[in-house]
Amino acid sequence: MTDILAEFPLVAILRGVTPDRIEKVAGAIFEAGIRAIEVPLNSPDPYKSIEILATKFTEAMTGAGTVTSPDEVDRVANAGGKLAVSPHTDAAVIAHAVKKGLHPMPGVMTPSECYVALKAGARDLKLFPATSLGAGHLSAIKVILPPDARLYAVGGVNPGNMAEWLKAGAVGFGLGSDLFKPSYDDAEIARRAKATVEAFKAARG
Repeated sequence: MTDILAEFPLVAILRGVTPDRIEKVAGAIFEAGIRAIEVPLNSPDPYKSIEILATKFTEAMTGAGTVTSPDEVDRVANAGGKLAVSPHTDAAVIAHAVKKGLHPMPGVMTPSECYVALKAGARDLKLFPATSLGAGHLSAIKVILPPDARLYAVGGVNPGNMAEWLKAGAVGFGLGSDLFKPSYDDAEIARRAKATVEAFKAARG
C-alpha cells in the first residue's frame, strides 16, 4: 500500500458516525484532501461503516479507531479496514494488526510506551491525549526516538494550534470534533474539512 500518511498525515476521526451517513461524510473529507479515515469502534454499527469505506474509498487508508483487542483487529480486517488506531499501547494488538496486514497507530504518552509500540511493529505513534502535557512533552519524547518514528498529536488539536505542534516535532494529527460531530450537517463537515486542510498546509509551509 502507498504510504498515505507520509503523503498527507491527517487522520479524520468520525466518532459517532452511522452507516447511513458514512459515505457522504467521508466523501466530503476525502474531497478536501484527507486520505486517512477512522471509525471509532464505539460508534453505532462501526464494522458496517468500515465495510462501506473499504468499498467506496479504495484510494484511502480507512479503518477503525478505539481498537483495544486482537479480536477487534480481526473484525476490522474482515470488514476490509486497513487502519487500526488505538487509545493505548498494547503490543499484542499492534503485532496482530501487523500480522493481519493492517497499519497500527497506537496511543502513547511515555517514552516506554513509544518503545513498546515500535518494538511491536508500529511506526506511526499517536500522542494521546496530546494537550494533557502539551507540545513540550512531544518535543522531549521526539529527541529520544528513532528518526523514522512518526508522532501524531491527537486530542485538543485544532487548526489554530497546528503550527505549535509541528514545531515541536509532530508530523501530523488526528482530528475529531473539529471535523465531525453527528450534529454537523454535510455542508458543515465539508467546510470544516476544507478549512482544516488549508490550515495544515499553511502551518507546514
